[in-house]
Amino acid sequence: MSLEENRAIVRKLIDAINERNLAILGDLIAEDFCYYAQSHEIQGLNVIGQVIENEVKGFPDLHVIIKDIIAEGDKVWVRLEQTGTHTGEFRGLSPTGKNTKYATVAIWR
Repeated sequence: MSLEENRAIVRKLIDAINERNLAILGDLIAEDFCYYAQSHEIQGLNVIGQVIENEVKGFPDLHVIIKDIIAEGDKVWVRLEQTGTHTGEFRGLSPTGKNTKYATVAIWR
């Protein structure tokens, strides 16, 4: 795939998250998909689907904005801004009702 095609897939993935259209993940993510974020690596379509679903359950109004996007080889580096209200359980934490806003960097392959 070209660099622009790889960037377009990541943009579609972010759009799918924002639109809660998680049914199309299989159209965008390969079975051997790798996601590197913060201090961990996630591999596989099923696992990333669960991660996204859990985040949306914890933050039902989750919204993700792409601030920067760079493609090189088979990787796409993205600086993201995420906002949401913690109204559902997330990673074992009870809802706080607090608004959150944070930046993260992710590398997709």
